[in-house]
Amino acid sequence: MDSISNVNGAIVRDFIAKEVADWDDDVIAVARFKAFSGQRCDWEPSFLFWKQLIIKIATHFRLLLIQPSQVKNDWFNRGGLTPLCLDNVLSLMYNEGDITRTVDLADPSSGRFSQLVRRVSNLITRPATPDFMAEQRVIVTAVLKDKAAGVVKHLSESHWNPSCVVTMKKFQDICGGQEEASVILRYLSGCRTAQYLSVNKKDFVEGVKVSLSAGALSSITNLDYDVLHLIWTTEKLQQQLDVTDRRYELLRKSALASLQSGNKKLALSYARELKLVTHSREKCSSLLSRVEEVAEAIQIGARAIKENKISVEDVDLCLRDIQESIDSHKEIEKILEQTPSYVDIEDEDIEEEFKKLELTVGKEAQVPTPEKTINTEGRTGSEAADLISDAFSNLKLSDHPAEKPGITLAVSDGDKITKKLEMEAV
Repeated sequence: MDSISNVNGAIVRDFIAKEVADWDDDVIAVARFKAFSGQRCDWEPSFLFWKQLIIKIATHFRLLLIQPSQVKNDWFNRGGLTPLCLDNVLSLMYNEGDITRTVDLADPSSGRFSQLVRRVSNLITRPATPDFMAEQRVIVTAVLKDKAAGVVKHLSESHWNPSCVVTMKKFQDICGGQEEASVILRYLSGCRTAQYLSVNKKDFVEGVKVSLSAGALSSITNLDYDVLHLIWTTEKLQQQLDVTDRRYELLRKSALASLQSGNKKLALSYARELKLVTHSREKCSSLLSRVEEVAEAIQIGARAIKENKISVEDVDLCLRDIQESIDSHKEIEKILEQTPSYVDIEDEDIEEEFKKLELTVGKEAQVPTPEKTINTEGRTGSEAADLISDAFSNLKLSDHPAEKPGITLAVSDGDKITKKLEMEAV
C-alpha cells in the first residue's frame, strides 16, 4: 500500500482499536480529543500519543503520503467526535521533522537556477504555522527514509557497480507509483545519493542515477547518458516483443479454431500472418540482443570496453544504427496492425508452412505402432479438439523443410465425418 487512497478508513479504525486498548474509554477519549492549553508539560503526553499513533499507522500500512483532513475526519473519527488538537499535533510534527511537505523538497528535474528561485520563494512565503488541513498530502519522514533505503537495496541486488542508471519508468515501478517516485527522488537527490538524468534526442528519455555505496554519488558523465538511452531502448524492445508474442498467441488460437472447424482457407490465411509475426519477432529479438550486448559492455566498465574495442564513437554509431533499425521495426508493426501484406512471402512458402502444420498434427495424432491407422471414431468432439490443440501448441514455424511420410488421419465428430490428410514424399 503506497498511498492514502489505498487504505480504507474502516481498516485503519480497526487497527487503532487493536493497538489502543482504551480507545473506546469515553473519559480518556475526552482528555485526548480536547485542544491543547497551558504549558507544554500539560499537553505533551497527549501530543506524543497522537504523534506515535500517526507514525505507527503510516509505518504499518506503508503510507508514504497521508492526507491530513482524512487523518482527522476519517481515521480518528469516534462517533462524530474528532481530535481538536490535531492541527497543533501536525504543526509540531512538522517543526520536529516527523512530517514534511513536497514543496519543501527540491525538484531535481528542474534546473539549478529554478531550484534556487523556488527555495528563496519558499523562505519568503512560508508561513510560520502552515495550515496542514489545507494540504492535499504530507510526507511521513520515517516511511520516506525506509522506502528510500528499500529502493537502493532493491537496485543493489541487481547491480554490482557502485552506482547504476535506470529509466524513470523502472524507478517509478520500484517506488510504487509516480507520486511516490517523485518524493523519493527528491529525498535521495537532497542526500546527494541520486541524480535526475534526461536525454533529448529523437525521443525524450528520463532516468535516475543512484549511488549504491555509502559514498556520495559520482558526477554525471556522457557515458551515463548513453547507458540510459541503451537501457530505455532495451525496455522499449522488450515491450515490443511482448506485444508480438501476444499477437502470435491470438493468431495461433484463431488458426486452431479454423483447423478444428475444417476451414482450410482461413487457416492458410492465419498461417501467412503467423509467418509475418514470426519474422517480426526474430528481427526485434536480434535488435534486443545487440542492445543488451552494448549495454552490458558499457556497464562492466572501461576495461571491458577497451577489451572489446568499443570506443565512445562506436557507441554513438551503434546507438544511431539501432535507432534506425527500431524505426524500421516500427513500420513492420504498423503493417501487422493493419491488413496483412504478403508481398515478401511466396505462396509456395505459405503452402509449405501449412503442410508442415498438417503434418505435425498428424504426427501428434499417431500411436507408436506404425502398422495401425489412427481412428478417433468413438471419441468425443472435445477430445479431438484437445488433440489438435496439443499438436499445434508444439508447432514451431521455421524455414527448414518438413518430413513428408505418408500419413492417414481419420477424425470423427458427432456425425462421424472423416477427413483424410495424405502427404506424399516428393
